[in-house]
Amino acid sequence: MFKVTNTDKAPSAIGPYSQAISANGFLFASGQVALMPGTGEIDGTTIEQQAERVMQNIAAILADNGLGFEDVVKTTCFLADMGDFGAFNEVYGKYFTGKPARSCVAVKELPKKLLCEVEIIAVLK
Repeated sequence: MFKVTNTDKAPSAIGPYSQAISANGFLFASGQVALMPGTGEIDGTTIEQQAERVMQNIAAILADNGLGFEDVVKTTCFLADMGDFGAFNEVYGKYFTGKPARSCVAVKELPKKLLCEVEIIAVLK
């Protein structure tokens, strides 16, 4: 049995998927990008601005499940330009202070020409 997360405090899925699924003691969140909840508009033009919006969207999904960033055990980060790695890490480090396991890769392109995307796995309480 699993539970689907559907909060209006994070952007709706832009395809046939859920914001997150809870199953077997874990929360698996789909990749979050810099879209505004409610409008789906891009929030920010720099990697720092977009990364901040991504973290706010992740926070909303975590909160909807009674969790915080400290409950995250794994992240996967996608960057449109590895030249943004340092600036992205500055924002990322403010939120993921527990230093979960992480992969970070450059991709050819992200949806809507966004600069970053982050997916998470968290342990449910």
